[in-house]
Amino acid sequence: MEPRYKLVWFVPREALDETREAVFAAGAGRIGDYERCSWYTAGTGTFLGGEGTDPAVGRAGAEERVAELRVETVVPGERLRAAIDALVAAHPYEEPAYDVYRLEDVP
Repeated sequence: MEPRYKLVWFVPREALDETREAVFAAGAGRIGDYERCSWYTAGTGTFLGGEGTDPAVGRAGAEERVAELRVETVVPGERLRAAIDALVAAHPYEEPAYDVYRLEDVP
């Protein structure tokens, strides 16, 4: 069986639909006969942009706290690179934060 992954990213609410659309178009979000499967919840992201950064929110040199959504979806291994590339291209942040977890089948 081909490996599957969970792709998790953090995004401001106003960019939720754009990032989901991009990741789904790249082949993520399918579970059985269902498509566009994802889960998200609200939280607070923090960051401090260093010298030479150009943050989409706030300013370099100041610690920021931003309302964000944590979004999760599944991705087949053969589509993982495409899904990450699509996410990064659609994301409004200069350096989008995302995580990738390999999923295991349990007999």
